[in-house]
Amino acid sequence: MMVNRNTPVKDSQMTFEEAIAGTSAPADVIDDLCLINVHYTAFDGHLHEGQLVVHKALQEDVSAVFRLINELKFPIARVIPIVQYDWSDDQSMAANNSSAFNYRLVLGTNRLSRHAFGRAVDINPFLNPVIYDDGRISPDGASYDTTKAGTLFEGHPLVREFLKRGWQWGAHFKTMRDYHHFDKPE
Repeated sequence: MMVNRNTPVKDSQMTFEEAIAGTSAPADVIDDLCLINVHYTAFDGHLHEGQLVVHKALQEDVSAVFRLINELKFPIARVIPIVQYDWSDDQSMAANNSSAFNYRLVLGTNRLSRHAFGRAVDINPFLNPVIYDDGRISPDGASYDTTKAGTLFEGHPLVREFLKRGWQWGAHFKTMRDYHHFDKPE
């Protein structure tokens, strides 16, 4: 069967209610969120459509970054709201899922992550892992190799686009290099 490369493969077709089902986020946080559809070329070479839950104020930024992702044909594994992974950041990262909203704490702290407010986006986390100062890598089994397609690095057009829009890149964190993470402070 012939696949039309101009018709996106739908990786996610949730409603907003489905995409936030089961979250422990309070109503005032949920009221600031929206569900956006994004297009990207997946590793199969076909156009795909996925979804992200983001803060309403960041909808245009995230949409613009995904337009650039699509223009560059930068391969993305999948973009599915993290509810599909039972709100598990570990499961989502292991699946190389690009995601945004997840009402959770920063690992090892009692402080809410920017993901908890839809103000952070992770891109291909298995290819762009977190590397801690002690050498640990998350997710388990991941490695960071800038020669692989779908990998981000200093000076990459996507990194530059996020930074130009006032976002922070996790690779610039002081105690770890979180290559998949971008967030925008209020």
